[in-house]
Amino acid sequence: MDLTSLLVPAAVRVVGQFTSKKRLFQELGEIAQQAYGLQAASAVDGLQERETLGPTGVGHGIALPHARLEDLGRIAGVFIRLEKPLDYDSVDRQPVDLVFALLAPKDSGVDHLKALALVSRTMRDQGVVTKLRANTDPAKLHAILTESKAPQAA
Repeated sequence: MDLTSLLVPAAVRVVGQFTSKKRLFQELGEIAQQAYGLQAASAVDGLQERETLGPTGVGHGIALPHARLEDLGRIAGVFIRLEKPLDYDSVDRQPVDLVFALLAPKDSGVDHLKALALVSRTMRDQGVVTKLRANTDPAKLHAILTESKAPQAA
């Protein structure tokens, strides 16, 4: 499994700012609908439901919201780079500017966990994060994410 199988170019965006986490999730749902054809409302509901279990802001300005959905046939990613960081209730209380959402089929089991681990390793790579923050072109952001060679150890 690699990020090229999880993230299509149409699912990478740069956005100025959001006023709330709810609005961010709505945008993630809309992008997922456009890029993968799933129902935006289903994605938003899944992301919000997962968030009630605990914040998915992992620290250092990075959030990894994720959800399992009934109406999805494959694991799919959506990446947003925010020009103005959003207060996200992250574990380190820092605002978030890099968001990689992962949507998986309800019955994806261990594949969902493997995909989440892959995204997490990639987003912990300081070189990748620095490049993501230095670029505003969605095509370049997609290339940075899909060309990264994150360490294999979790």
